[in-house]
Amino acid sequence: MAQKGDLLSVRHDIRVVDATIRDGGLCNDFRFDDKFVSDLYKANNKAGVDYMEFGYKASRDFFSEDKFGKWKFCKDEDIRSIVGDAPSKTKIAVMADVGRTDFENDIIPKNESPIDLVRIATYINTIPAAVEMIEYCAKQGYETTINIMAVSKARTEDIKAALNILGQTPVSAFYIVDSYGSIYPEEARRLADMYGEIADKYNKLVGIHAHNNQQLAFANTIEAMTYGASYLDATVDGMGRGAGNCSLELLLGFLKNPKYKVYPILKIIEEHTSKLKAQGVKWGYDIPYMLTGQFNTHPRPAIQFVKEDRGDYFNFANELYDIINS
Repeated sequence: MAQKGDLLSVRHDIRVVDATIRDGGLCNDFRFDDKFVSDLYKANNKAGVDYMEFGYKASRDFFSEDKFGKWKFCKDEDIRSIVGDAPSKTKIAVMADVGRTDFENDIIPKNESPIDLVRIATYINTIPAAVEMIEYCAKQGYETTINIMAVSKARTEDIKAALNILGQTPVSAFYIVDSYGSIYPEEARRLADMYGEIADKYNKLVGIHAHNNQQLAFANTIEAMTYGASYLDATVDGMGRGAGNCSLELLLGFLKNPKYKVYPILKIIEEHTSKLKAQGVKWGYDIPYMLTGQFNTHPRPAIQFVKEDRGDYFNFANELYDIINS
């Protein structure tokens, strides 16, 4: 695909998705207070953000409500207590993991829910189950997107086959998901080309969700956007699992559409995320996350390294090498 737009143009197909509560919730077990969530929702409305992802629709058969905050489960009444019933510019999204969501019981008809978009997360080997969830949510009246996770580990042939299957469903967009923060900009461009070619075939859009292990989340996001991606995920202050995500304030400052405004997000950083950091909630680029990104592997060992407040990076690199190659 050719480059889509330029640095001075406005693309009206762009959808900015704030994933702070969902991806950031992985840093503090989703224990955000209502004031933070409410203030973020109001800020997103002022900033022109298209969607705010409140968290997961996780099954209580898999996850205990005693161990996680309420945004792990995103009950409709909890979301409505934040957003109310008045119309708003910012739509509401949740994420539903294939195999870990009791979707037939917990995802009620759209006309009874404040949720607009269900983002379905899958791996390549669970595509048939993802199709079932897409079709169910669409019949309930929701917009849907599909996030194929750990795409850096998947074979190109398998990705193409999956996208052609998904293209025949009611899903709105295919997401490139750099789960391990291992993708470089030229790879983001290649994937955007490949996803975009198949998306055009089925009249779908493309999205990107990037992690910042190698400090490339913003670069990969705008590179994928340049080559056709429309749904762009970001988080306030880059808050997210491990190394975090593309920073929302960077993305809003880059986009040329005058509907997007960065100043409301700066207030959230000043009044909320800076305090979370001071309280000991950890996220952001660090050497162990760089290493898992370079090794193209899950950041779980790096998360544990940071949790233990270790500083022996050389030893960790050797440990990680043994884990990867054992």
